[in-house]
Amino acid sequence: MNYEIERFESIGSTNDYAKTKREDRKNLIVIANSQTGGRGTKGRSFSSKGGGLYLSVLTFYEQFPATRAFEIMQKGAVAVCETLEKFGLQPKIKWPNDIYVNGKKICGILVENTFSGNLLSSSIVGIGLNIQNDLEEELLEIATSMYRETGKRFLPSEVERTLLRFLQTDNQEKYQSYLGFIGEEVSLLCGEQREKATFLGVDKQGNLTVKQDGETRVYASAEISLRTGERL
Repeated sequence: MNYEIERFESIGSTNDYAKTKREDRKNLIVIANSQTGGRGTKGRSFSSKGGGLYLSVLTFYEQFPATRAFEIMQKGAVAVCETLEKFGLQPKIKWPNDIYVNGKKICGILVENTFSGNLLSSSIVGIGLNIQNDLEEELLEIATSMYRETGKRFLPSEVERTLLRFLQTDNQEKYQSYLGFIGEEVSLLCGEQREKATFLGVDKQGNLTVKQDGETRVYASAEISLRTGERL
């Protein structure tokens, strides 16, 4: 696919800007050096200081079944993992949309889709990757960056080129190989209720599969959040 690219020194949110371009019906990549209103899933804020990579990919589809929507998330997550591996890191995917290195979050992914009947008409894949941006003190226990993990200062432009190249490949089948925490005890958070379970994996629709009380159970990301430790 061909994409136009728009760049900003700073923007509120690359995803929000991409939404304003849906009516143009053109594939678009929005890239910013920083965001003032970066956000993750369920409305959570996402730290987006200079030195990171913040981009959104707006893509239009023809005859793409809505049942395959999770493939878009898979493709974005795998592209980030392959990029990080290229620079010497060992990433893992924390279901459904976070990338971790050494137990700490290094990248968040926010996918916002539009549907027409039983077809997916467009998607916006927002990616926020910590490269050498400063992290708030209160985040250091749960977040990391490429610089903090390697001691090397990578150029955001170099990381960007690598990520965009991987985003153009059909790599979603590699999602399971990068999926972390399989076989481990995790916490499932539904509202204020927290339950223990053993993480088994993810099905083709992106639903979480766990074992609880000797039974295999399936949850959608809209129903429940996965926690891999009490501090998370």
